[in-house]
Amino acid sequence: MGNSALKSHLETSQKTGVFQLTGRGIQEFPEELQQLTSNLRTMDLSDNKLESLPLFIGNFAQLRSLTLNSNKLGSLPTEIGNLKKLETLSVSTNRIQQLPPTLDRLKALRTLILAGNRISEFPSGLGGLRLLDLLDLSRNQIQSVPPDVSELQAIEINLNQNQISILSAEVSRCPRLKVLRVEENCLDLAAIPLSILSESQVSLFSVEGNLFEVKRLRDLDGYDKYQERFTATKKKFA
Repeated sequence: MGNSALKSHLETSQKTGVFQLTGRGIQEFPEELQQLTSNLRTMDLSDNKLESLPLFIGNFAQLRSLTLNSNKLGSLPTEIGNLKKLETLSVSTNRIQQLPPTLDRLKALRTLILAGNRISEFPSGLGGLRLLDLLDLSRNQIQSVPPDVSELQAIEINLNQNQISILSAEVSRCPRLKVLRVEENCLDLAAIPLSILSESQVSLFSVEGNLFEVKRLRDLDGYDKYQERFTATKKKFA
């Protein structure tokens, strides 16, 4: 990309607080963006060829939304935890295998999209994100959901298209969880915790494409309680 075109983008972003440069085949994060660390609120560098983020990514003090979908990122730098005002972080379709421990410092985060990466273990340490509404981990390589999932504050957890065969009953203790998606995994009926049906707040439990027929859920203890929540939610939004 030519310097004049980038300069034009930077000038516009200086006024709007929005920097969007998608689908340009960029291989390196533009150093020139350091000029905007004090006023940039939205950054979108999706559909490029970025393999890494610079350490100064943590200097964008006003950033609310960071979108880096469809790049070649193998990891996120620990400095990303400095983005205290960040509400949306979307890094789907990259090559990320694990998350930096500093992610739990993003106290304003509401949406975390990690779909289509190479994550093999369910991320720990996200319980401190008290405002988190959506955690999307679909299309990864996760095999089990551990007990510390109960710490998550998310309203929706998307685990579709993983390799999950173990689903901890502690997921039913997630205090705000309403939507749990585990479609196209490796769960058999015996692996479904009854507490999700009988004791949780989950009103949409999506299990299509596992090792059992969905209609067999109806035979499980607590299904009637789940059905009541499902119907009540459906009426609410009808």
